Amino acid sequence: MNYVLGIDGGGSKTVCVLMDDSCQVLGRGEAGPSNYQSIGIEATLQSIQSAIHNAVEVTIIKNTVNIEAICLGLAGVGRAADIEVVKGLVQELQNNKSRPIIWVLQPANIVICNDALIALVGGIGQPVGIVVASGTGSIVFGRNHQGHTKRVGGWGYILGDEGSAYKIAVSGMNAALKYYDGREISTSLLEAFKQHLDLESIEDLIELIYRREWGVKQIAALAPIVDLAAASGDIVANMIIDDAVKDLVKATSTIIDAIFNSDSILEVVTTGSVWLGRCKIHERFVASLVNKFPKVNVIFPRDEPAYGAGLLALQTTQN
Repeated sequence: MNYVLGIDGGGSKTVCVLMDDSCQVLGRGEAGPSNYQSIGIEATLQSIQSAIHNAVEVTIIKNTVNIEAICLGLAGVGRAADIEVVKGLVQELQNNKSRPIIWVLQPANIVICNDALIALVGGIGQPVGIVVASGTGSIVFGRNHQGHTKRVGGWGYILGDEGSAYKIAVSGMNAALKYYDGREISTSLLEAFKQHLDLESIEDLIELIYRREWGVKQIAALAPIVDLAAASGDIVANMIIDDAVKDLVKATSTIIDAIFNSDSILEVVTTGSVWLGRCKIHERFVASLVNKFPKVNVIFPRDEPAYGAGLLALQTTQN
């Protein structure tokens, strides 16, 4: 029997699943990050190889494993040039003759795509619908029955990422500082940031953010402070959350208007840490979107992105 591999490669980790032709996952492995834009090609290859090895190592198959198809859904892969780079990585994988893997790949059985597509397929179970990803960053991606796709956002923390944890955290700190200046209304965010970060004064944010050069992930990790303040009824924090909802609803609406019939039944899967907040941001998003598109069904993921990659790989063997 031949098998397929589904790979989800992101900025923090790489997940690989080994799947048979009945969509059963026989092995799952994890490794380090595999966004080649940030860590380089060699490190990306090493992470992917390790994830594959870890997935195959725990399989119930005792002999060799013939890999007939592979799908790599990787962060940072969106242009034709990126796909060519990843094709080179796949060739390097095949050049590695270490058992128990035997590569029996044909070009038609190699799928290389952005991680948004595999999140859509894993979340919904098919390659039709919309995924609204809101974690450290944000992106909204859709694919219709005709195979037409549309992406909104995903431009990074400087140029975009509206509705993300990063933007929520920055807006929260901005609101606290404006209150401290006397420019805006009272908000509990000022004391909340001071307590959480153990600051004597909110002015000490300068040292943390600038002098210590906090990165995107460190700043995004402060979003729960805004979430908790909103859940406690803070007016300013709730305005920040409402703005995030508006941005994500606008992005989703743009995709529906572009490639779907607004009256058709459509599933929208929401992924990412922002949706797990206590301030009911998910419920707010659902209410606002369904108010505009009554036949939309908003769900949490049915399965992980790596499983979606496995399904896309398996699809190539059935055509």
